[in-house]
Parts: sequence; structure tokens; C-alpha cells
Amino acid sequence: MHSLSMCGMGAFSARPNRSLILLLLFTALLFLGMPDALAHAVAEGDKGFIQESSGVMVLPFIYMGAKHMITGYDHLLFLFGVIFFLYRLKDVGLYVTLFAVGHTVTLLLGVLAEINISSYVIDAIIGFSVVYKALDNLGAFQRWFGYQPNTKAATLIFGLLHGFGLATKIQEYEISADGLVANLIAFNVGVEIGQLLALSAILIVMGYWRRTASFWRHAYTANVAMMSAGFLLMGYQLTGLIVSQ
Repeated sequence: MHSLSMCGMGAFSARPNRSLILLLLFTALLFLGMPDALAHAVAEGDKGFIQESSGVMVLPFIYMGAKHMITGYDHLLFLFGVIFFLYRLKDVGLYVTLFAVGHTVTLLLGVLAEINISSYVIDAIIGFSVVYKALDNLGAFQRWFGYQPNTKAATLIFGLLHGFGLATKIQEYEISADGLVANLIAFNVGVEIGQLLALSAILIVMGYWRRTASFWRHAYTANVAMMSAGFLLMGYQLTGLIVSQ
């Protein structure tokens, strides 16, 4: 994947233009206006359902898992970065599976073993994952350090961290132990369904975009905007951590 990054095209040396500035402003406004419920957490209504539910409830948890993925802009930003330069479906499938495996393992482990990490710290790391992927797409690591991190390993590791983020939130909701494992598995199935739906829409849009003459020029702008969004997520969560002390 990294062979298709922008490093080889010298695009990282490009200078910001007016469209980049406008995109950055739009991104900032988008995040400022985005309710926290649409971030890595679940919506308030779903939170209440989780707290009050007991026993195996497969379909509702599949629905909530799919909804969590489709409305979770931090998940989608990271996956958008992951598939940005992927053209073959088997590569998309491989990287998405690595992310899903990591997400599933730590979601189950975090809830069942009651591993509790500050949600601010985890969400800041998730913001960093977006920054990392944007820099990777821009070829920054090769240019700055002469080293290309293993993108498959990085995708798996960030999948693990994203799963811990949701596990931390679910523990805060005090989910019932009755039917817990079945409900968590159902939730993960829903996450996979939501992921496939979201990625299908993104791939269709990107398919048209990639066929335009301006794709490579705007690819730089898009990755800088994605990196900025990651920094905004990090700053938001770190500010929350400091204020909560």
C-alpha cells in the first residue's frame, strides 16, 4: 500500500492553497458542531437501552453495532485513510479485516476482563491513528526518517486501540452480565455490517474521484485535512482529560 503513497510523487512538498484552507476550515466547523454521541461513543438512546437490557438480544445489538460504525466519524476517518490508496478489493478486504480483528479482540477482552482505561486517553490515541494514517499516505515517514512502518501491523494495532475505546465506553454503561458474550459478539457483527456499508459508499465515491484528472492534486489536500481532523480529535480529548482532573 505504501508504494502508492504520495512520497514517490513529491506531492508532500506541495504548498497549501485556497482550497486547502477552505477544507481545513470546513473540517474544524464540522468537528465543532459534531455531537459527542457521534464520536467513539454510542448515542444517548442506545446508552439507555444498553443499561436497561438483560439477556441475549442479538438483533438490537447488531443494529447498535452497525449504527456505531456508520455514525462514528473517528472510525470512518481512519478507514478512509486506510483505503485511500488501495485499488484492489482483496487489499481493501485484508486491511479492513485486520482492523476488524483488532477491534473485536480488545472490545471483548476489555469488557470481559474489565480493563478500564481513561476514555480521554484512548480517544486521543484514536485521533493520533488518524494523524498517523494521513502522514503515511503523504509519505512523511519515508521522507523524514527514511523508514516505512509496516502498514498491516499498524492497522491491526490501531484496530486494537479502537476496540479498547469502545470497551471503555460500554463499561461506563454498566452492561448486564446476563447474555453479555452473545450481545458483544452480536455488536461486533453489527460493526462489521456497518463497516461494509460505509466502505462501500466511500469506495463508490472514491472510484469516481480517482478517475478525475485532479485526484492526485486534491489527494494532498484531503490527507492534510484528515491529519488536521486527527489533531483536532487529539486536542479535544486531551483538553477533556485535563479539565476532568
